[in-house]
Formats: sequence, structure tokens, C-alpha cells
Amino acid sequence: MRELFLRVANVRGFWGYFLPLDLTMSSSMIYELLEWALAVVIPSDSSRSYLGSQGDPWDAQKDMALAALGALLAMTLTAIVNMRMRRDFAWEWSESLRVKRAKPLGGEAVPQGRSGR
Repeated sequence: MRELFLRVANVRGFWGYFLPLDLTMSSSMIYELLEWALAVVIPSDSSRSYLGSQGDPWDAQKDMALAALGALLAMTLTAIVNMRMRRDFAWEWSESLRVKRAKPLGGEAVPQGRSGR
């Protein structure tokens, strides 16, 4: 996922580590919600065997937490390796968090749109 964000979305620094973590956590949550919705729709006998939670009411939360922990460990290890291998790691990290524009995007277009042109 990180390579996809780096190569396709051209993200750098902090965002190259945060976005894969965020995508992992959100996809895990979506899967658990779809699993729950399917269990609600199908008959109760079949839904218990489909869910496979074995009576654990916290199964979905545990699954999401373990997915988040795995992604966090992977991104932390990747950051450590990159920090040791690249001299510009700190600069890229701080540059990715810096505000690039002082004014909000589209601030000039708003007054023109209200003038009735």
C-alpha cells in the first residue's frame, strides 16, 4: 500500500506512512461492518456459523485492533529502516507537514462568484 501511495499519489514524508495505516484501519472497519450487516440479513442459525466469533462479543473490535497494530508495526519498521538508509529523512518528514500556502485554495474565486458575473 505504501508503494502505491508513493508511486501513484506521489505522497512523501509523514503521509507516506500515515495513509497506508489509515487505509488498513478503514478497510478493516468496512469489512467488519459488512460482515455484521450480512449476519443481520441472513437467518440467525446461519449467521452464527458465518460470523465464527464463537461467542466473543468483542471479536470485531479485536480484529480491527490487530489489523491496526500490524499496520502500525509495519509502518514503524519501514520508517526506522528508511531513517537509517536515507540522509534526507528528517527534511522530507518536516517538509511534508509544512503548510505550503498561507491562503486557502480558491479564496480569490469566491468574491468573483458573488458579483453576479
